[in-house]
Amino acid sequence: MATVIDQVPAELTDLLTGSTVGHVTVITPRGNLVTHVMWVDYEDGRVLTSSRVGSAKGKALRADPRVAVSIVDRTNPWRWVSVSGRVVEIKPDAELAFIDKLSRRYTGRDYMMRTMEREIFVI
Repeated sequence: MATVIDQVPAELTDLLTGSTVGHVTVITPRGNLVTHVMWVDYEDGRVLTSSRVGSAKGKALRADPRVAVSIVDRTNPWRWVSVSGRVVEIKPDAELAFIDKLSRRYTGRDYMMRTMEREIFVI
């Protein structure tokens, strides 16, 4: 049985702030569970991720804000973190600052697709 806690333990936050991709599960408007591989971040006790404005993920999260995020350590598959919660805020990614931060972490360079507006999901 999973242990329910209100905060990610300090010894696991590196999984949310490192360069391992997250598995983000949303509920579609039809009620299906869909998991997306996504870049994630963690700040101020919240998990953050983003997508382009108008994406299926954004539509799903607006219809039902429940979400689950999991990340497994690349070097030790028995070390993992799973967060279940709700999207509590959706905000614009002004000047693509958030996606650039994540892109630098995951790829070493700024995000390449500069023509799409993006939004940040705060979980």
